[in-house]
Amino acid sequence: MSKFVIIDTACANLSSVKFAFDRLGYGAEITSDLNKIKSADKLILPGVGTAVAAMKNLQERGLIEVIQNLTQPVLGICLGMQLMTAFSEEGNVETLNLMPSQTALISDTGLPLPHMGWNNVRYTEGCPLFDGIEQNSHFYFVHSYAVSPNENTIATSHYGVDFSAAIAKGNFYGVQFHPERSGKNGALLLRNFVEKI
Repeated sequence: MSKFVIIDTACANLSSVKFAFDRLGYGAEITSDLNKIKSADKLILPGVGTAVAAMKNLQERGLIEVIQNLTQPVLGICLGMQLMTAFSEEGNVETLNLMPSQTALISDTGLPLPHMGWNNVRYTEGCPLFDGIEQNSHFYFVHSYAVSPNENTIATSHYGVDFSAAIAKGNFYGVQFHPERSGKNGALLLRNFVEKI
């Protein structure tokens, strides 16, 4: 039986992520226990709130180096994806530096922030995370900060400007949207992460 762990970042949406996996029939445990995290088969790094608060929580729990040294697949969700970059303008804080990109406030194009609601996602063909999901499918977003398209971008969305809807490098994957709130497409993406990554 595979062990799925949701890293306890002390953020508010942990239970909704766990319920999403429960609905798919995968038991996921929420924990900050270093040994359970190190021995998990797959991990989720969720997050809502600010990068500063999340990094402080990870620091206090001794999790930063543990996450940086993980070799099994890790999926960052929303703020969890942003923490995978090297730096966030949200509080001007160094983040996990799993990828060289940066997180910045979405450019002011006259659209309201946060970017909130359904938006379509265009992904790079052949990415197993999006296997079976139609191009330009809709996913649910809530964010004011984003990662510009870069060499690690595997999917983009558009809100005044293009931004990274998903990023990947090695065993680390991140999605800016909330798959746990994105209906059947979100459920399929989570299933793909469990079964195909």
